Amino acid sequence: MNIRAKVAALTAGIFLVLGIAEILVEKQVVMPSFAELERANARVAMRRINFALEMVIDRIAVSATDWGNWVDTYRFVQDHNPDFIKTDITNVALRQLNVNVMLILDPDGSIVASKSLELNSDQPLGLDLAAREALPIDFPWRANLRDGRPARGLLATNRGILMLATAPVLDGNGGGPARGMIVMGRLLSASDVRSIGAQAQADLSLLGPGAIQGREQLLESNDVTRVYRTFDDVYGRPVMTLRVNVPREVTLRGHAAVTYASACLVGAAVVVLILLVSVLNRLILTPLAVVTRHAVALDEGKDLTTRLDLARTDEIGVLARELDRMVARVAESRTQLVDQSFQAGFAELAKGVLHNLGNAMTPIGVRLANLRERLRAAPSDDAEQAVAELQAGAVDPQRSADLEEFLRLACRQLAGTVRSAQADVEVMTRQASAIQTALAEQLRSTRNEHVIEPVRLTELVAQSLEIVPDSCRQRLVVDADETLRKLGVVRVARTVLRLILQNLIINAAEAVRDAGKEKGALRVSAEIRCEAERQQLHLQFKDDGVGIPAQNLERVFEKGFSTKSPETNHGIGLHWCANAINALGGRMWAMSEGPGRGASMHLLVPLVDRETMSLAGAA
Repeated sequence: MNIRAKVAALTAGIFLVLGIAEILVEKQVVMPSFAELERANARVAMRRINFALEMVIDRIAVSATDWGNWVDTYRFVQDHNPDFIKTDITNVALRQLNVNVMLILDPDGSIVASKSLELNSDQPLGLDLAAREALPIDFPWRANLRDGRPARGLLATNRGILMLATAPVLDGNGGGPARGMIVMGRLLSASDVRSIGAQAQADLSLLGPGAIQGREQLLESNDVTRVYRTFDDVYGRPVMTLRVNVPREVTLRGHAAVTYASACLVGAAVVVLILLVSVLNRLILTPLAVVTRHAVALDEGKDLTTRLDLARTDEIGVLARELDRMVARVAESRTQLVDQSFQAGFAELAKGVLHNLGNAMTPIGVRLANLRERLRAAPSDDAEQAVAELQAGAVDPQRSADLEEFLRLACRQLAGTVRSAQADVEVMTRQASAIQTALAEQLRSTRNEHVIEPVRLTELVAQSLEIVPDSCRQRLVVDADETLRKLGVVRVARTVLRLILQNLIINAAEAVRDAGKEKGALRVSAEIRCEAERQQLHLQFKDDGVGIPAQNLERVFEKGFSTKSPETNHGIGLHWCANAINALGGRMWAMSEGPGRGASMHLLVPLVDRETMSLAGAA
């Protein structure tokens, strides 16, 4: 995907993310806020309904207070004069008071006067409360009667829900003691419900006491928000439930406004996106594509004579002019670098080959020297002289027996020497084969061809030990960690990796020697890492030798750098190892806690899977 497509995709992605964010904000913040506003309005409407209901009861309470603080009422409670009932507690008085029932109680709770009326028809109401001779024993307001305190509330009767208010009977000047209580009540009719709803400017309905669970409940539908509230009577029992219906106009209008705003935002985003892509394409992407095609043409055609000559004054114009100047400088220096790199490459390759051959030839030379000493010490000459003396026949029997015994012992010693020589020859044969393989690999490396082979890491360590000098093997115990066996077979450039392991084992043995130890240990562990979407083999070689100072951890891989004697070391080994690992696409680094505390070498080598190997073989 080119930059133009990436920029278009990125810009479109940004606007898409912004659009999704805008939708989420609408759904998670804006619309819920509208819904919450409607719920708050519905609860406020219910509070207005409650206030309007209390206002109705308050008006009844005002009337009850006026009648209770009337001197005629005060005298009637004392003398029970029937003329008071005939002249004052009349149908006209109840209609003027707009109440359905009036009761006058004495201090004992007995009803001394009662009147109930159907206001619309002037017929007796037939109210069970007015038909009593006294208040029920468990009536909650008996305490108010004794204390001379007013009260108000709701009461379920045989004719419906009664809105009640009471006031103490006083002497007309607000003085006492109270001589009883006056009770006034009004039935909560359908017209009262409509009137209360009209006062609160809400759609109000009266329901039974079991309409909801709990005291208050809010339910929502697509069109309306309903708030339910249960009211208790004077006994504290649910007596009725009022429901307020609030149309969801806020949500509908908010949804319409949000939809309109979203459409405008999408339209603006599309316009901005088109303009932005057009401007980017004209000012940046098209000139950048010209520079890119020119760079690709330089790489494919190897023609360093062409120039961009882009007439621009912005950053892309500066980049184009710098590219032209860079190509000119490259063209001037390429000719010189070709000859120099040719000679330098062969010299560097020769150093690495000679260093590795030196390491590989050392154990062969040691074995040949040991073999020469054993052959020199073999009694071959004495055996030939004894055989010649026996063949001459001029010896006495005792001498002949001694010679024969000597020949038997000499043959046994010569046979042991021959067997030992055969073992050494087999080892040197394998070492010579390893040298030949290394030379062949070095020849392939000049053509950038590394042979990838399946190998077990434990076997690779054992093969590396075979080409290590005996003195190094005797000084060092190589511990192949369990992780090497668990990894099983891996596919790597076996020969190159074996030469690197050989160098690391020799360096570890020399580090143990420099630490003044007779015997040291080298622990080898392995793991598989996944980096840059491919598997890589991580090998760690940790010794207990002299260690590496912190300032030398990176320098040990420099060509010619060495902390050892320059007479025996030329600073080539680790430098060659690092270059070889880099050629395989990996890397190498060193770690140490300081002098005297050992060091660890780390190799990171890309692994080759079966599919890659089959493709390489087919190619």
